[in-house]
Amino acid sequence: MQNMLDSVRGERFEHRGEIVVIGLGRFGSALALELMRLGHSVLGIDADPGKVDEMKGELTHVAQANTTNERALKALGVHEAVTVAVCIGSGVEASVLTTALLVELEVKNIWAKAITADHGRILQKMGAHHVVYPEAEMGERVAHLVTGRLEEFIRMNPSPSEAETVEPDDEFVISQMIVPQRFAGSTLGAAGIRAEFRVTVVAIRPESGRYTYAEADTVLGEADHIVVAGHPDDVERFAAAD
Repeated sequence: MQNMLDSVRGERFEHRGEIVVIGLGRFGSALALELMRLGHSVLGIDADPGKVDEMKGELTHVAQANTTNERALKALGVHEAVTVAVCIGSGVEASVLTTALLVELEVKNIWAKAITADHGRILQKMGAHHVVYPEAEMGERVAHLVTGRLEEFIRMNPSPSEAETVEPDDEFVISQMIVPQRFAGSTLGAAGIRAEFRVTVVAIRPESGRYTYAEADTVLGEADHIVVAGHPDDVERFAAAD
């Protein structure tokens, strides 16, 4: 979420003013509400009056509008926004046309939700600064969790300029898991985890405690939760150690 506020084409910038969220379906409304929780002002826009009514009182401002119409966007002041997220859940045409208008209006930080890979490529060619695939990313995340070995799996995405050149071996993830049985009772320094598995244990939470930094003399308890960083295959291999 913070990346939305920190980067334009991978470069840091200073966000200011109201964030505009276009499309108040499940993804868009969740995004808008979380931005509100983080202390930002949010203008939510949707063509469906029912969705607009549902968000009244929840967001700073809400409006019903056809965002493929440039006049409507300008009337709402969208052209003055620094950050706009296009979260239109259905209708590729509306998503693409809205994004194209935002580019023409020179919005500095455009995030767009893609339904398919082809949709995402079109959005990128239209000039969206960031394209996200929430359904695909959630499916990938769950695939790593259903076996029960991992409790969390977060892929560190490359910058837009690097995305198409990243090789599988260059990908990096942060994951949470229970200490693999083989290492229970060992200190982190004596376990040799980094040398054998090429992953780094960065934090640990005892069964009844808080997260702390992992150090060489940290004892790994069999019910402890650990946060591990590394390449996806290495993390999976470490989680399966017994």
